[in-house]
Amino acid sequence: MSTRPSGRGPGDPRDPGDPLGLRGAGAPLLDAWLTHRDAVRRGALTPFTIPGHKQRTDLVGDVVAGDVPLYGGLDTVKLASGVLARAERLAADHWGANWCRFSVGGATHGNQALALAVGRPGQRVVVSRTLHRSMLLGLVMAGLRPVWVRPSIDHATGLPGPVPADDVARALGDHDDVCAVLLGDPSYVGTVGDVAGWAAAAHGAGVPLVVDAAWAAHFGASPAVPPHALALGADAMVVSAHKTLPSWSQAAIVLARTGLLDADRLERAFEAGHTTSPAGAILASTDAARALLAAHGPALVDRLVERVRGARRRLSGVPGVRVLDDRPDHGWRVDPAKLVVLLAGSGAHGHAVEADLLAAGLPVEMADRDVLIPMVTLADDDHAVDRLVAALVAGVERHRGEPRPVAPSPAWTVEPVTALDPRDAFFAPHETASATHAVGRVSAELVAPYPPGIPVLAPGEVVTAAAVEALRAARADGARIAYAADPTLATFQVVAGAGR
Repeated sequence: MSTRPSGRGPGDPRDPGDPLGLRGAGAPLLDAWLTHRDAVRRGALTPFTIPGHKQRTDLVGDVVAGDVPLYGGLDTVKLASGVLARAERLAADHWGANWCRFSVGGATHGNQALALAVGRPGQRVVVSRTLHRSMLLGLVMAGLRPVWVRPSIDHATGLPGPVPADDVARALGDHDDVCAVLLGDPSYVGTVGDVAGWAAAAHGAGVPLVVDAAWAAHFGASPAVPPHALALGADAMVVSAHKTLPSWSQAAIVLARTGLLDADRLERAFEAGHTTSPAGAILASTDAARALLAAHGPALVDRLVERVRGARRRLSGVPGVRVLDDRPDHGWRVDPAKLVVLLAGSGAHGHAVEADLLAAGLPVEMADRDVLIPMVTLADDDHAVDRLVAALVAGVERHRGEPRPVAPSPAWTVEPVTALDPRDAFFAPHETASATHAVGRVSAELVAPYPPGIPVLAPGEVVTAAAVEALRAARADGARIAYAADPTLATFQVVAGAGR
């Protein structure tokens, strides 16, 4: 199956910078980037704007190659050509939104912009406790008060499913000052929730549904994958173009329908945390990825799903190894383009298998004791996936041991005890306490095993013995502890005078 347009294809020597012929096909930022590149090559451009490297690679090398600013690069400093606005309108049309902005700050910036857009300080939001840290810190920035909901946990795999729609409706019914519902879909491990059910619950209460869809930029591109969140009734979503699409790191898209959200407020919220020097190459790659989906999305996504299906099939044949798949008995679906490998039944330790993969030049997105997540994307071919699967199988066999019970990550299982609103705790006077003396106090910091970057402790939550024990166990098992002032976990930052 070919995804090449007529007359040009991958590797075409006429323009290796545009192998699929997207130039002139309705990608204004990509067109501007290619035009800028051509002018540099001809020596027709002598910029007296930032960035300071002035397109020269003879000073610090190729690390700056391709770095073009938006202001004074893809467009004039006054943005007279409007290429960014045109590209964002095309993306809005593609995803069925009427407001869209491209971010160079990743889904982190997008999530925090939406938190700033939905309410006023002191209002409540129904929010999943297993969202990425970016949204939880967005609550701090916006002064929003969380009403936590949690996903169901599959005890056979130790992994989270979706947040039940009934729990969202119940939380909305219990609080009359909720201004929005903030949930993630799909989850970090690819489980897909009832977005339509969440939207119905939110809209029944007269509030918008905002979805952190960082891992779902490919959703809706083909019948082989689920529809995207806006198509299912969400009012806004954030997608990371650099996670499943071929964009530069930090590329993200924020999309909204403005029936229950104010466009002017969205704009102010987005600009509040947006750089005034956006990297044009990131923006152009976002535009290019959108154009690629528009031109070739179904074929590319179908091929991706087929490759992942084949990898799942081969890995499922290895004794003791499982892969995460749809669970009709739980009402779960799993992103068919997501590969999640479960090792507990093989006795192999995920960190040991990961070390073998690293030595083979095959780094993976996430590894803990029982779970490995290699990211397979549109950019992988059959050879790459075959090599990954072969190395995974070899690693499991090398480190095979006695089957063991699943030990779920504390990111999914530790129950939070909220004592203060996140904003109050974040800005309160704090002090350092030993781990022993921190138990029973109120956390001033956010602490998470990374990946996946989902907090075990968040500002305003009581430091429980269970949380400390779970974090220490994760660290002893080889996990990185992120965002803590003391990643050794000997001490914690706690709110002065709060707690015991």
